[in-house]
Amino acid sequence: MRNSLPSAATHAPNPSAPSAGTLAAAFALGGALTLLTLHGARALRAAAPAGPADGAPLMRAPLQVVAPVDLRRYAGLWHEQARLPNRFEKSCGGPVTAHYTLLPTGEVQVRNRCVREDGRIAEATGIAQPVRVPGMPGAGRLKVRFLPSWLSWLPNAWGDYWILKLDRDYQVALVGTPDRQYLWLLSRTPQLDEATISTELEYARTLGFDVDRMVRSGH
Repeated sequence: MRNSLPSAATHAPNPSAPSAGTLAAAFALGGALTLLTLHGARALRAAAPAGPADGAPLMRAPLQVVAPVDLRRYAGLWHEQARLPNRFEKSCGGPVTAHYTLLPTGEVQVRNRCVREDGRIAEATGIAQPVRVPGMPGAGRLKVRFLPSWLSWLPNAWGDYWILKLDRDYQVALVGTPDRQYLWLLSRTPQLDEATISTELEYARTLGFDVDRMVRSGH
């Protein structure tokens, strides 16, 4: 689920420099203008209605991942229930699935499959690697690559896959990216009940995701 702030100089006296009285007057005038500006800004803030900016601290908060995640239990078939629009699934009009297989190396093979709008099947196979998070053993943070291994050195070859929410029975998962541009709701069952879908998406909203743009996967 997308793996992110004067020095002092000494001068010789200058005969043409402004007098102390002139400087004092300039500072006084500047101070008065500053006070007027501050008062005006405060008045505008007081009159302005509350808006989305009020939630900005939450929106900017770094996303946290589930920990620990047992990749052996996480492996298997998942059905996509909803997603934020993305170019990878632009042509997917039917069911979308992801099948994860834990490899002996500790990596995870990823096989994504979808039914296109024209009825044809599209499939992509990739590899996912766990990303270590200090102080969080088994953190649900992975990076995924669908390009061939000989292109793995490219900066954009890897994408973030963050497990943001996972129930104890490993039946429902929210997967996203730290920039909040990608989000998937996955479940073990082909069709998740509406109440659970709404609960999961509302939780994603509290994390700062624009869930009003979510696309429901076709079934």
